[in-house]
Amino acid sequence: MTEQVILLHGLWMRGIALAMLRRRFENEDFEVDVFDYFSVAAPLKQTLERLRKRLGQAPGTVHVVGHSLGGLLALLACHGESNLPPGRIVCMGSPLNGSASAQRLAESGGAWLLGHSKDLLEQGLERWDGEREVGVIAGSKPVGLGAALGPIEGEHDGSVAVAETRLPGITDHCVVTASHSGLLFSSEAAMQAAYFLHHGRFRHVAETAPS
Repeated sequence: MTEQVILLHGLWMRGIALAMLRRRFENEDFEVDVFDYFSVAAPLKQTLERLRKRLGQAPGTVHVVGHSLGGLLALLACHGESNLPPGRIVCMGSPLNGSASAQRLAESGGAWLLGHSKDLLEQGLERWDGEREVGVIAGSKPVGLGAALGPIEGEHDGSVAVAETRLPGITDHCVVTASHSGLLFSSEAAMQAAYFLHHGRFRHVAETAPS
């Protein structure tokens, strides 16, 4: 049976932004569905209930790949839900332990731009102790609107620091040369995500280097 992938977009986006990523997963023989939601206007509880319902309708293995805020929602939706079908999770550029850029935006009077996602983006999660294996892909190309709000410490993708994508309990982590939005169009990021869904780990440089 073909394995399914549900794609989740990030803040201020809609499902159409995932068109290229969708095609790349389909080329890897996944059956792909895009979960569209209102990242600012819709209450998180409502969005999570819809996502869990969609996951529960899958007849077999169903993976979740979330970009930015979408990765956080994927973790929340699957945590503690033992009645959902099996599958893995990939988070792309997700500030799993909180976003300094989101905090600066809120402090500068832009809290309304974050809407119902404000607290989740600012605080992130403490750790992952759910049943699903979780892989996280971070970007290292420092081009994006987040940097305009103030300096981002360490390596970053223009909006999210690589350090902000790390979370205790995840299965694997890798960094690709892409900006925050560029992760959606990066062939390397898509390849790594598909590899993790198939194998439960990323393809690291040391594995392909000549002996």
